[in-house]
Amino acid sequence: MIKNSQAMAFSVPTAAYVHIPFCRRRCFYCDFPVFVVGDRSRGETSGTMRQYVEAVCQEISISPVFDQPLKTIFFGGGTPSLLSTAQLQRILTALDQRFGIAEGAEISMEMDPGTFDLAHITGYVSAGVNRVSLGVQTFDAELLKIAGRSHSVDDIFAAIELIHQVEIPEFSIDLISGLPHQSLDQWQNSLTKVVEIAPTHISIYDLTIEPGTVFGRYYQPGNQPLPTDETTVKMYQLGQSILTNSGYQHYEISNYAKSGHQCQHNLIYWHNLSYYGFGMGAASYIQGKRFTRPRKTQEYFQWLENGAIIDCEITPLEEELLETLMLGLRLAEGLNLQDLADKFGIAKVRKIQQHLQRYLQQGWAEIIDDKLRLTDPQGFLFSNVILADLFEKMG
Repeated sequence: MIKNSQAMAFSVPTAAYVHIPFCRRRCFYCDFPVFVVGDRSRGETSGTMRQYVEAVCQEISISPVFDQPLKTIFFGGGTPSLLSTAQLQRILTALDQRFGIAEGAEISMEMDPGTFDLAHITGYVSAGVNRVSLGVQTFDAELLKIAGRSHSVDDIFAAIELIHQVEIPEFSIDLISGLPHQSLDQWQNSLTKVVEIAPTHISIYDLTIEPGTVFGRYYQPGNQPLPTDETTVKMYQLGQSILTNSGYQHYEISNYAKSGHQCQHNLIYWHNLSYYGFGMGAASYIQGKRFTRPRKTQEYFQWLENGAIIDCEITPLEEELLETLMLGLRLAEGLNLQDLADKFGIAKVRKIQQHLQRYLQQGWAEIIDDKLRLTDPQGFLFSNVILADLFEKMG
């Protein structure tokens, strides 16, 4: 029984995302805010990188403080593993001095094969990193070239060996499906290899062709040499089947984890809770305000010099409801209908249920124990269709 008790309150941020924009080269599918520093530039020698790290620390030092320490920190990019150990420690120290870092906090770092050695990863672990997300993308040498990746297959296995040597407690591997010329056999080979490696967490992303990228110039969605829609569906189903049968829980549309090893930082996003963001292009969600920093280096520096003013309105309740639906329905656990009623009102929840009747009847969505969720794999596969239809009706 859902009770009607609408209330409005903001969560206190306990998560921080730090964007490290530097890369050896830009991958052909990438539309993230990155700055190419080449093969020889590392954090120890690059003046731009040193300037950027200081700018991020300055932003941290003037950010609003709440009464909760950070429970998760995520260094994303770009390629954070181009940072020197000292630069990583500098940022972590700034975060700790400003907000405090909780004991046992999850500290994640995206790393690319071929960008770190034993000394670097040992230093990262000593600084506090306890979770690595390795950007493998594919185990096929030709597909790595097609995607514009800067590493080789040998680099992948060398990186994995280093990660095992330092005994990182949480280890994730990223893969991409739907690459140009990618076959089902190549995809199955990558899935088989990742299961053999047995990381605690696996992320699988279906390629999205973004305007302004190399792929965006060369390819049109749905056209060869991109796999057909039918093939990409088979890739998704194959991934779901192989990984769940290998002991991984499919806890989010694109993410699989062994029991107890979900990415705690990303769960903050999917639960639509508050979080800090630092660095160029980084988004934050604090006190109901969503704000994205400038995506270009000099514009970010100028914004910071002008006082790092977050000039935006509190997200309207209607918009927050749609965001909550979009994010929460990505999770296998779904959304608690009573929680939705408490925040947005029982009338909204009844409308959601009414608008989803078609998908509930055909088995793409289900309500069990007052939790609304999409089914796996069919509901997840067609989540964009379901959400677009729901948003149109809710609008």
